[in-house]
Amino acid sequence: MRGRSEDPNSLRNEVFSHVFDVHWASVRHHVECVVDDDAEVTELVSEVFLVAWTKLRTRHPMGRSWLLNVADRRLRRRLGRTADRPAVTEAVHAGLVGGVEPGRAVSHGQILGALTGLNVRERRIIMLTHWDGLAVGEAAESMGISRSSAEKHLRRAQWKLRRSLGLEGAMDVADH
Repeated sequence: MRGRSEDPNSLRNEVFSHVFDVHWASVRHHVECVVDDDAEVTELVSEVFLVAWTKLRTRHPMGRSWLLNVADRRLRRRLGRTADRPAVTEAVHAGLVGGVEPGRAVSHGQILGALTGLNVRERRIIMLTHWDGLAVGEAAESMGISRSSAEKHLRRAQWKLRRSLGLEGAMDVADH
């Protein structure tokens, strides 16, 4: 029977397998925000985990925020575009209204238009919290800012989106 002492890569393989198993679905979901071609999604996710493998530290393995940052860099390099898929705008809309039916329907195009009215940091916090489902603290970590700064950007972005979409009375789930 071989023990870890005989195979120095077994711990590395075990840690990487855990990182992959825990975060693969989140990374794929994040990439699907922008890319709708399944083969391209698979290729981008593979690139993210290749970077993770090369930079893996067994004592301090990377978390979801780190992996999403790598995914964002890959997406920017490869595509240079923002999310424009209906599923993304539906997730943003649901996050803005908190499960409460708005007074009027909001279209995919209207939400895209409202998103373009946000600055880069505001769009990013909206996508991380509403599409990726990250908590504000996780989004802050992913963005490299403090939690209070992330909360401020999220509140401002939600306010701008609600105002732009005519949803001023709608509350975010976190506001309830």
